[in-house]
Amino acid sequence: MTEYFGIPYPPAHTNLIQMMVTLKVVGLAFEVHNTAAAERKKGQDCNAAIAELETTEVHPSFLDIFHYTFCYIGIMTGPYYTYRTYHDWLTYPFMSYAPCKDATIQKMKYVPMFAIFFLIASAVFPLQYAVSEEFYSERSLFYRIWYITPTFFIFRMRLYVGMVLSECVCTMAGLGAYPEFTEPSAGHGPTKEFTKLIEIASNHLLAKKEKYNFETIHNIDPYGSDFVPTFRGGMKCWNMCIQYWLAVNVYKRLPRNQFRALITMTVSAIWHGVYLGYYLCLMSAPMYLPVEDVYVKIRKDTTGWEAKAWDFFLWFFKMQAFSYMAIVFLLLRIDLTIKFWSSIYFAGHVVAIILFVLGKFILKSRKKNKHVSKTE
Repeated sequence: MTEYFGIPYPPAHTNLIQMMVTLKVVGLAFEVHNTAAAERKKGQDCNAAIAELETTEVHPSFLDIFHYTFCYIGIMTGPYYTYRTYHDWLTYPFMSYAPCKDATIQKMKYVPMFAIFFLIASAVFPLQYAVSEEFYSERSLFYRIWYITPTFFIFRMRLYVGMVLSECVCTMAGLGAYPEFTEPSAGHGPTKEFTKLIEIASNHLLAKKEKYNFETIHNIDPYGSDFVPTFRGGMKCWNMCIQYWLAVNVYKRLPRNQFRALITMTVSAIWHGVYLGYYLCLMSAPMYLPVEDVYVKIRKDTTGWEAKAWDFFLWFFKMQAFSYMAIVFLLLRIDLTIKFWSSIYFAGHVVAIILFVLGKFILKSRKKNKHVSKTE
C-alpha cells in the first residue's frame, strides 16, 4: 500500500509491532466494555461471580494503556496477553515464586532442533524457487503439488522457533504465571477458583506454597500442530493466544450461523495485512471444515486398524490442506498465488469438493445398510 503512494516500504518489524498493538488496543476496549457490563449487574450475582469479576475487571488510566500497549514483552512476535494478565504480572506476587528458569529451559530444549531443520530445509527447498520460470516450465505437475509440503515444513519450523522464543521472554519475566489450581487457559488466564486466587494474591506465604504454570501465554504446541489428526485440532494448537483473541472478540460476538467461521477468518486476514494471499489462505479454512466433519463422522463408529487408517487419512488431509493454504500465505501477491494454484489446477479446492461428495455418499450408504439390517 505504501509503495502505491510512492512511500518507501517500511521495515518488516514495524508491521509486527502494528499487528500486536492492534490486538492489544482492541482487546483492551472489549475488556473495559466487559467490566462495565459486569458491574451493572454486580448486585444480582453470587459471591463466586463477584470474585470472578474482581479477577477480570480492568480500570486502566491513560498511562496504564500506554505502558501495556508498548510493553517490550511480546511487542513484535507475541504472544497476545490481556491487560488483566499484564496488570496481574505487576501487582500479584506470582512471578517471584513461579519456576521461571525451569519453564524457560523446558520450552527452549527443542528450539535448536527446529532451527537446524529450518536452515537445512530452506537451503534445499527455497521459496524463491516456487516463483522461478524453471519451476513452471521444467517441473512436473506432481512435483509442483509435492513442493508445497517442504514449503509448509519450513514455514512451521520458522514460526516454531519464533513463537517458542517469544514465550521464553514471557517466562523469564514471569508474565502469565498463575497457580495451577486456577487451570489457566491460553490467552485468557485463570478459569476457576477465583476466590482462592484473590486470597493467595494478597498473602505471600500462601503464594509461596503454590505450584505455577505459564499456560496463559502458551501460544504454540508444535507436537499437536504436527501430529493431531484433525484440521480443527491442528488449528487449536497454532497461535493459541491470538486464536483466543479472535474467539472472544469476534467469533463469540457474532450470531450463530454458518458464516461465523468465515467472518472470523476474514478478520484474521485483515489483521495480517492487505496482501490477497492472506485472504486466499485464511478464507480457505472454512472450506475444509465441512469436509473434515464428514470424515470424522465416518471414523466415529470404527475401531482397531480401521480407526487408525481413518486417523491417518484425516492427518494427511489436514497437513495437505494446511500446506495448500500456506503456500499462498507465503507468496502473498495475487499474481504469484493465482499462478501457482492454477499451475496445479486448484487441486486443493477440487480434491476438497470430491472428498466431500464421496464422504456424503459413504455416510448415506452406511445409514442405508444400518436401516436394512434393522428391518431384517
